[in-house]
Amino acid sequence: MYRPEKYIKDDKDFVFSFMRENPFASFIMKVKELVGTHIPVLAEGDENEWILYSHMANHNKQSKLLENGAEALVIFHGPHSYISSSWYKEKDISTWDYSAVHVNARIRLQTRKELEVSLEKLVRHFEKEQQEPLFYKDIPEDMLSSHLPLITGFWLEPYKVEGIAKLHQSYSSEDILRVTDKLEQSGECMHKKIAQDIMNQNKNKLKS
Repeated sequence: MYRPEKYIKDDKDFVFSFMRENPFASFIMKVKELVGTHIPVLAEGDENEWILYSHMANHNKQSKLLENGAEALVIFHGPHSYISSSWYKEKDISTWDYSAVHVNARIRLQTRKELEVSLEKLVRHFEKEQQEPLFYKDIPEDMLSSHLPLITGFWLEPYKVEGIAKLHQSYSSEDILRVTDKLEQSGECMHKKIAQDIMNQNKNKLKS
């Protein structure tokens, strides 16, 4: 991944929390051609040692590439936005602010039991905030039995991890405030999130 030095974010806390906060990832592999699927990918462990896991429908042609030792690139995407040059105090070049984590990993196929445990964790992760959550154990057994043979679960063992956060680090406090104000005013959820990321990244500069 192209990463100017000032935007590199490889600290363990950032990477682990970023993956957990942005679990819907791009899962990319290559044999004769590049293929990609958008799937939830969850992290298990802590910031010092972790592994990823997910699953894929067997009718997806990419599932034919899932085998032990196969390599994949997983891209976790954070909020992003176009930044208009018209927002700055002086004329400048328009740009795009964003953050992401790239994980190069090797696949290890899950056993049936591991797949079931992974699905139970995944459903709990996303259902727990619902008003009336429907957890894995609450799904009818016959439905699970007919569904499980149609998917393949897998672990992703990381061997290269790169993080980036391009969040106006080299700009003046005045321009940072002008940009975040415009993003907040847009009313769009993603714009508000990237505005908060820009503020958090530059909080020491904004205090001075």
